[in-house]
Amino acid sequence: MQQKTKILVAEDDLQLGFIIKDNLQEAGFDIINCPDGETAWEQYQKTNPDLCILDVNMPYRDGFSLAKKIRQKSDLVPILFLTAKAFAEDKLKGFASGGDDYIVKPFNMKELISRMTVFLRRNKMMITDRNILFTIGQYNFIPEEMKLSNGSESISLTQRETDLLEFLCLHPDKVLKREDILSHVWGKNDFFLGRSMDVFMTRLRKLLAKESSVTIETIHGIGYRFTTMNP
Repeated sequence: MQQKTKILVAEDDLQLGFIIKDNLQEAGFDIINCPDGETAWEQYQKTNPDLCILDVNMPYRDGFSLAKKIRQKSDLVPILFLTAKAFAEDKLKGFASGGDDYIVKPFNMKELISRMTVFLRRNKMMITDRNILFTIGQYNFIPEEMKLSNGSESISLTQRETDLLEFLCLHPDKVLKREDILSHVWGKNDFFLGRSMDVFMTRLRKLLAKESSVTIETIHGIGYRFTTMNP
């Protein structure tokens, strides 16, 4: 019998929490329902869920701090925030703390399940055969190992950095539209996710700064172009 996908739900509004639980259970998920952030952190460590849905404002531990704790354990597990706020600074704070998506209350359950499915499908693809080697200047890049290495130096990457760099390596010397990068790497084309993407592009530039043969060019108004002159 196939094991159900485990979803951690942290929501201090008990009525909403039960509505989410009932709908997701009906959709075939196994739900761990938590009334506050501290309980959710304890359950996360015990159950190792496949995806987390976190309310932003919760007692004992808010959603942002909980996401940071989860990210210390895993770069892979998707985190979706639920909030009554739609302010830009709150969304940016959510992405900065490790969130993958941001859903404003009230929301449609079908929309929630659809967004969950995108991230769960992405993670399933990640654990399939990724034993691919890319050469980037003097570096070797194996996505499965999440690192850059050149024999004398090894640079560890986060999951998001790995996903983004792999996508760039799969499309060298091509102008990649922002919306295409977001759709393939983040699972959704969104303005606030776009801000997060720009931050990760800057990180990759810094990591590859020693490689004069490698450039990540910003094509203003369109996207990015990744170029490498391999030895």
